This record gives sequence, C-alpha cells and structure tokens, in this order.
Amino acid sequence: MLVQELGLPKPVGERPLEMVERPVPEPGLGEIAIDVACCGVCRTDLQLVEGDLAARRLPVVPGHQIVGRVRSVGEGVDRWLPGDRVGVAWLGGSCGACEFCAAGRENLCADAEFTGWDRDGGYGESTLARADFAVPIPAAFTDQEAAPLLCGGVIGYRALGVAGVEPGSRLGLYGFGASALLTIQVALHWGCEVYVATRSQSEQARALDLGAVWAGSSRERPPQPLDAAITFAPVGSVVVAALEALKPGGTVAVNAIHLDRIPEFSYDLLWLERGVRSVANFTRRDAREFLALAAEIPIRTVVDVHPLADANVALGRVKHGEVDGAAVLTM
Repeated sequence: MLVQELGLPKPVGERPLEMVERPVPEPGLGEIAIDVACCGVCRTDLQLVEGDLAARRLPVVPGHQIVGRVRSVGEGVDRWLPGDRVGVAWLGGSCGACEFCAAGRENLCADAEFTGWDRDGGYGESTLARADFAVPIPAAFTDQEAAPLLCGGVIGYRALGVAGVEPGSRLGLYGFGASALLTIQVALHWGCEVYVATRSQSEQARALDLGAVWAGSSRERPPQPLDAAITFAPVGSVVVAALEALKPGGTVAVNAIHLDRIPEFSYDLLWLERGVRSVANFTRRDAREFLALAAEIPIRTVVDVHPLADANVALGRVKHGEVDGAAVLTM
C-alpha cells in the first residue's frame, strides 16, 4: 500500500512527507484494519511535520481525521464487521485504568496514544486502529464531509464545554479557520450571540454570512462584553485579546496543542474570576455526542480536496491560509 511517511521534520516547502510503499497492515488483538477513503489535513499535522510539535516516533504516517471501511477485524473485536463505515480521530487509545480514565477524562491519560503521532494515521491507503476508539459515521455525511468533523468539529465542541458556553451565551471566537467554521454552527444552533475576531477580511465576511453579530480583528474590542471566548489561533497575544473582551466570571478556552508564548499582561485581566483554560484533546464521549449533534443540526462542512500524492501541497496551503474550509486527502 502507498502512504505518505514523515521521516524527518522540516519546513513543508522542503516536502517533509515522502510517498513510500508499505505492506498492508493486519489487525492485532482488539484492532481493526481500515481501507482509508479520505483523511482530513489538520494544522496539528503541519506542526508535527515541521517540528513545532515534537515527534513521538519516526518514521510515522500523519493524519487523524480518517474515514474509511473496515477491511478486517482482529481477535476480540465484536463491535465492527468488514464493510462497516468507520471514523478514527486524534485520541487513538488510553490505558483505561488510571484515575483520569476511571473518571471519564481519558483525554488526560498519561499513557494516551494519538493517531498520527504515536500510531500511524490516515495519510495512506490503509491503517490500523483500536476498535474501541473508532467511531461510527452518521449516514447524513459523505466521507469527505465527515472527515473535518473528526478533529476540528469534536475539539471545537469540547472547547464550548470547557469555556462554559450555554444556550444564549455571548461567545467570542478568535481565529476563524476550519474548527471555528464548525464551532460557530453549534453555537448558533444553541442560540448564542457570536462575535468573531480574525485578521482576514474574507473570514470576517464569511462569519457575518453564517450569522455572527459582529466580526473584526483581534485588535478590536467586540461591542459587548463576552460570557466566554475560544481562541483557535496558535498565537499567545490572541489569548490576551480574548481576556480583555471578557466580562467578570468569563472563561477563555485555548483550543491549541501548540502555542507560542503568552505575553505579559496585567493581573486586572484575570481579576473578578476571569479564567484561562486549555483544551486538551477530547474523549470518545465528546466524539459520539458531537457527531450525533452534527447530524441533527446538520453541520455543513466545506472541503478542499487533494489526492494523497499532494499531501505536502495540502499542508502548505493550510500553512499559508489558502484553504477554503478544511483540506481533505482522498485515496
């Protein structure tokens, strides 16, 4: 089978991914083998291939927004059958025994494994996944429509919870890429007032078209104090801008696995019980709840499709903000 393999992190312009031939993998105990139909391209993939996110193992096949069909099942698997449509997301496994797993917070497990980081991901024609961490894909979505839901959608949904967003909340979204495009649809479904801060005028226009009540740059203060905010841009100064816009008691959820330094700021921005919380991965429950809600709304995804051979090109377009929605590799 053909895969895009990362051997050594380097700038995406130097084509860090190389197409190689690998044996078709066979599932082990508790695993399923998947014929990949498509895989979303995430900014986290870009951070991995360029080295901003330290590699856990090399070589590795990136990709954690996988949609495909079960080819075969390993010993001990009774939930999945060959031919089933399946999704595989960022959280690829956890120990199941620690205090966090026992409390339903498997996203914080010290022994968690992540797809495309610890385990080979979906930038290839076939892959393996733990059967108990794979998720069914609602029939409402095509393969390509479903792929972006498995990362940007689920993590955006968790970020709404971490930020304490409730129906009718006044919510700020800082950055308006693929994840925010999905998150705003959930927030609007809940009757929230949404304020979007992004430097791109075209993204500001899109936010207003989707139903945001205000759109501007992060240097501008929204016209109303916010109950909560979510930052998507991997830039620390944006976190400070979001704090400045919060009313007392509000929370900023930082939706980023990698962030440059947060600049020094006055304690006054935290005073009156404002808070900053990171969003670390997500749980299987988050994924199940979000996919059901996405089908109910229904959430609409915009995809920029590339063949597997153009994975470096797709990552470059993500880096330079040239993707209209979410990039997806097809096999």
